[in-house]
Amino acid sequence: MTVIAATVAALICAVLITLIIVGVRGRATEYKRNQALSAAMRVAEEFRRRPVRGEVGAPHGITVQVLDARDTVIAGTPGAVSGPPMATFRPGAETGFKDAQMLCPPAGLRGCHWVIDFSVRLPSGEWQVYAAAPNVPWFVSGGLITFVISVGLLLVLLVALRTWRTVDRTLAPVDEIRRELTEITASKSGRRVTVPENQDEIRRLAEAVNATLDRLDAALARQRGFTSDASHDLRSPIAAARTQLEEALLYADDTDWPRTARTVLQTLDRLQAIVTDLLQLARLDAGAWQETETIDLAAMVTIELARSDRSKRIVPHLQEGVQLRGDRLRLVRLFTNLLDNAERHAESQVDITVRDQDGVAVLEVLDDGAGIAEEEREVVFQRFARLKAGKARDANGTGLGLPIAREIAKAHGGTLKVEDSDRGARFVLRIPRES
Repeated sequence: MTVIAATVAALICAVLITLIIVGVRGRATEYKRNQALSAAMRVAEEFRRRPVRGEVGAPHGITVQVLDARDTVIAGTPGAVSGPPMATFRPGAETGFKDAQMLCPPAGLRGCHWVIDFSVRLPSGEWQVYAAAPNVPWFVSGGLITFVISVGLLLVLLVALRTWRTVDRTLAPVDEIRRELTEITASKSGRRVTVPENQDEIRRLAEAVNATLDRLDAALARQRGFTSDASHDLRSPIAAARTQLEEALLYADDTDWPRTARTVLQTLDRLQAIVTDLLQLARLDAGAWQETETIDLAAMVTIELARSDRSKRIVPHLQEGVQLRGDRLRLVRLFTNLLDNAERHAESQVDITVRDQDGVAVLEVLDDGAGIAEEEREVVFQRFARLKAGKARDANGTGLGLPIAREIAKAHGGTLKVEDSDRGARFVLRIPRES
């Protein structure tokens, strides 16, 4: 930023210096020409009154020559009297008695000069008065160009220093945020960066960083809780199976081994269900995804209902033609998880509704059970979270069915929520339809 600011300042100074030099040069050129014109007019008036010969006076830097009717130099400034005529042009018909030209150089002089010619008519003929003013160089003078360049460089230096200090002071909070972020680790994630007092972009950056750290802390807390719950749920069936086998081995002769095997197999079934659900969640978290296809939601529900017998009465309300793009196996898993949960808590009936709502495919699963309290509607979607009513109805549940269903909904760009109902729990899935 300092380099950019200095470059911009240098360009501005270059433009200003150019304008200053052009303006000063124009004024200096005009001044020199006026000097030459005045000198020529004064000399012309003098020899109209009396003969003029020899040296004549003129401002510094102005050269004057007087030529008689035979183009012989008879008067002029010192150094021009003895020299040849500096010019040979004459006023034309349009200019009358005066004309001016730029000669590079005039005879007897060095460098380009602006030469003006006055014609004076006398009885002896037409005399000429030449006055030459040196052309002003593009830089006008060494002193001027040195001064303006020095001022320009000083301004560029001041702008660079000011920009450096301003940027350094402005980015100091950013450096502080960076330093604090480097000190935040997974084991020390409770820290937050300092929020500046000024209401500017840096403050909004610090607030956004703190908000991100809040979300990361929440994710870490969920991960720790998930690990703890998973460890507990995996350890429980393993410990139960180990206890049963150890007890059977202690009394090997009195043990009913077929019964013990069946008990251990039931424990292993629960362990396998937990591991299967954990692998499903891991695949969902990793974003593993199969090729999508067009799925008719009503047809899918009909097929799944026909595949198995249910202990509760299932009442479908299906709208035909509700299609969406997705993974069929995962959507079937989502539906069966919702249906199993509803059947577990229903008193006698489960209503299933499929409909289109403004381009969104909606699947509702409603049971006529006790329902879910509003403050617990998000708890049921936490991994391994099980309400008391759920544990009482099914002690072997894993607590992962509803979290898996929600993750599948998210993977399809949809939502899964518990919404209000007159009775029971009403789970509503919404997924954008195929465009």
